[in-house]
Amino acid sequence: MIEGLQDRFPADAIEIRLQDPDEALRLIGERRPDVIALFAQRRAVLAENFGAAIAQAWDRAERALALSLVRFAVRHGRFGSDYHDYHNEMHALEILDRRIGRVMREAGPHTLAGMDWIALSLFASCHDLRQREVIDTGHPIGSNEAASIAETQRILDRCGFDRSHDRALYLTLEVMIAGSTFDARPQPIDRRAYNTAEVIHAGGPLAPLLAREMERSHPGWRDDPEVERALELALLASDLDTANVGESFVELCDSSARLAGEREMRAGRPLDSVASGVPMLGFVTGGQERYFFELHRFCSPLGERVYAAGKAANADKVREMSLRLRAEFGNRAPGSFSGADVLRAQQRVAWDLQ
Repeated sequence: MIEGLQDRFPADAIEIRLQDPDEALRLIGERRPDVIALFAQRRAVLAENFGAAIAQAWDRAERALALSLVRFAVRHGRFGSDYHDYHNEMHALEILDRRIGRVMREAGPHTLAGMDWIALSLFASCHDLRQREVIDTGHPIGSNEAASIAETQRILDRCGFDRSHDRALYLTLEVMIAGSTFDARPQPIDRRAYNTAEVIHAGGPLAPLLAREMERSHPGWRDDPEVERALELALLASDLDTANVGESFVELCDSSARLAGEREMRAGRPLDSVASGVPMLGFVTGGQERYFFELHRFCSPLGERVYAAGKAANADKVREMSLRLRAEFGNRAPGSFSGADVLRAQQRVAWDLQ
């Protein structure tokens, strides 16, 4: 779908250093044995419902999961030194464990095919692998996502998958990760660089627009059922990535706080400094409302089926959170409170409103 990714986004130092899936499994076993238990539980569910062939595919996928999770943890998580509050291995695991697990329980394993569950699991651990990319892809797909696609393909190669025999998996992960591009910029984006007819995107997830992009880059894609299925699964993957809107209010506020903290870190503003106070307040009030009510939208029927009721239940709480935090900090001088002060208040209000 995207030509030349391997050349534009080659392996970085961490990928070169961490090449062995068996070593990755060993490291996870030492530091996160609960993740190994999750792998075993998921394998048992797939084997029971889809048989030996899918269980064997999971064995290869498990190696890819381990390798991607360890690399993610070393780059930006708890195994390394460039910690990102949101984009780290815990975000991958909340999708892999809590969110996919919930869909499996509520909709039933046979709602999707066995390889669909494997693709979604790999999406969880691979879609945010790279976070500091600046190369312009020339596509609506973000540079972090494009780099993550390139690395994911190399991970699959290393873990026993084959680009010809397993074409559908490679394609599905490429489309899923591309669709996870999320545009939160304040103004609508003029996409006429690749579609001269109109402005087609006003923020939010890219997944619903991928079919239109495919028309431009690969006319005739509708004759390929593997592409059509990949586009369908990309819609569900997008919903899983942003399912915080439909989880408990405390979980929604926790993810908002983590993302806000990461944004302040990337901006060079320590959370305990007054420089972070006003930006943090804006993020967890107006920024959260914009994400929840304007940018987020369910892309798949299954994602909406599982998470829409939770989102509806959170709507008034999101508004009330903003009202309370603005009342607490809105009339205070900008230099009188820090980002950490705002987050402590946000946590207190979240538990009060849950």
